[in-house]
Amino acid sequence: MPITKSSLNLKKISLIRNPCEFPYFCGFFSIRSKTTLTQYKSDAPIPDQIFKSAAQMGSYKSGDSTFYSLIENYANSCDFRTLFQVFDRMKRERRVFIEKNFIVVFRAYGKAHLPEKAIELFGRMVDEFQCRRTVRSFNSVLNVVIQEGLFYRALEFYDCVVGGKTSISPNVLSFNLIVKAMCKLGLVDRAIEVFREMPVQKCEPDVFTYCTLMDGLCKEDRIDEAVLLLDEMQIEGCFPSSVTFNVLINGLCKKGDMARVTKLVDNMFLKGCVPNEVTYNTIINGLCLKGKLDKAVSLLERMVASKCVPNDVTYGTLINGLVKEGRSFDGVRLLSSLEERGHHGNEYVYSALVSGLFKEGKSEEAMGLWKKMVEKGCQPNVVVYSALTDGLCREGKLDEAKEILCEMVNKGCTPNAFTYSSLIKGFFKMGNSQKAIQLWKEMAKNNCMPNEICYSVLINGLCEDGKLREALMVWAHMLGHGVRPDVVAYSSMIHGLCNAGSVELGLKLYNEMLCQESDSQPDVVTYNILLRALCKQNSISHAIDLLNSMLDQGCDPDLVTCNIFLSALSEKLNPPQDGREFLDQLVVRLHKRQRIVGAAKIIEVMLQKFLPPKASTWERVIPELCKPKKVRAIIDQCWNSLFF
Repeated sequence: MPITKSSLNLKKISLIRNPCEFPYFCGFFSIRSKTTLTQYKSDAPIPDQIFKSAAQMGSYKSGDSTFYSLIENYANSCDFRTLFQVFDRMKRERRVFIEKNFIVVFRAYGKAHLPEKAIELFGRMVDEFQCRRTVRSFNSVLNVVIQEGLFYRALEFYDCVVGGKTSISPNVLSFNLIVKAMCKLGLVDRAIEVFREMPVQKCEPDVFTYCTLMDGLCKEDRIDEAVLLLDEMQIEGCFPSSVTFNVLINGLCKKGDMARVTKLVDNMFLKGCVPNEVTYNTIINGLCLKGKLDKAVSLLERMVASKCVPNDVTYGTLINGLVKEGRSFDGVRLLSSLEERGHHGNEYVYSALVSGLFKEGKSEEAMGLWKKMVEKGCQPNVVVYSALTDGLCREGKLDEAKEILCEMVNKGCTPNAFTYSSLIKGFFKMGNSQKAIQLWKEMAKNNCMPNEICYSVLINGLCEDGKLREALMVWAHMLGHGVRPDVVAYSSMIHGLCNAGSVELGLKLYNEMLCQESDSQPDVVTYNILLRALCKQNSISHAIDLLNSMLDQGCDPDLVTCNIFLSALSEKLNPPQDGREFLDQLVVRLHKRQRIVGAAKIIEVMLQKFLPPKASTWERVIPELCKPKKVRAIIDQCWNSLFF
């Protein structure tokens, strides 16, 4: 929906779907909080002497100000029982209540996470305490409700007050709060309507209004509309801040549009807004997501040169990016250079590096980094312990991993599901299924709830060990506890069924996967399990049908897929086929679907097997592979391989 004033109806919108009747405005305040107030024991009663001897004491003066001070003190300490004793005495003595008294109580309710109590007290202000309400107290309560994340409740409250018989008119803060609530609920179009209504209500949007709406649009992947708002706010005389630019930069970085990010940063400088650590961290994260690690490191150097101090988020983002690209050792060097500058890595940085080094087969370096971390006084947490345990299990050092588990327990660090799943997987890999099952029972005994990863590891281990019956029991247990299987659990179960000759049941589970969410959709491993099982049963035509479904689902075949069909065509057919025609047709079908990378991989397999594609196939694929940008990227990669 484009953001233009002409496209919107500026009439007042209704903010609730089902209006109800209340004893106060629309009966809204008849709802009583279900939260039980903590019963505070007051050590500070309100004796008459505090007022009668005020002149002699010199601390209090007889009058309203004494009560106001007491209200503020009891509100700050959240002593609501004594606070309302003060309120009751003020009513008996016909003291004057001012709005400020209630605002401090509303803030106290927010601090105590009691938004319904704040709403209830707001409804009693006029009738019970004869105190006039203004937009200040209204905004205070509205903010309390929104801070608790009760966004629909905030919309109801807003509608009942503004749309009721009160004389309260919303100001810019009121609009900002309600726009925030709508954006949090994903009701961005309704937020735009409120935004457009503001000038009609003689209330001009400020920089916070624009920032909130931009953020909501970016989260709905409507970045272009958010960028248009930047131009509009400047035309309207509202100058953007660093926060404004950071919102847009974050949205563009998540989209991967780094070219527009560069232009936006240039615009930021032109407007006199200096990038802060949030700006740099956001761009560094965007570069890491795009795999441009060297540019991210260069930006860190520029950040330091600009006298903008990097923080844990900066270093954590960069090191995590290096680890994901298989450059953990570069991450260790970066950490060392940071420590030379006086910055110390936290446990999350160390856990990422330890895990990365183990995955890259550098176990000695990983253990050295672990010892270095302990020597520097960085206390390991469950994340670091789990990373170390997982790494040792990958190396087959199960005894050392078990010692680490005992150490973390002795130091009061409770193992989590990831810690246990790493150990269980390790013991299954070493062929010790009994020890793996024992660990599973120990996990339950220690009240550590298994997640989908734990179930996947256990099911996979049992199926690999040929214990299909036990795996089916775990599967039923998982479903009974409301844990949704992921692709690994499904694939493991299908593998176990196919190995036991129950291919039809495996296909039934596969069809079930197609109806699940994205993280449970079949991948190339799932397809390869079923394709191998079907070819083993001489059901090659059924296997080809499944391959067609695989392509339709957007899953590209790999080397294993090709080998399965090449073996089946040479061993199961009479006369046998070399598979050249089959793979050539597969390349053509992938090319028609614009899956050029997948087609190139099949050609690579064909060349490895000395099965050259047809000339017509080369003519289809080569132009796509030899586009200037792709050729340049491959040449650069070759040079990097030669010199680095």
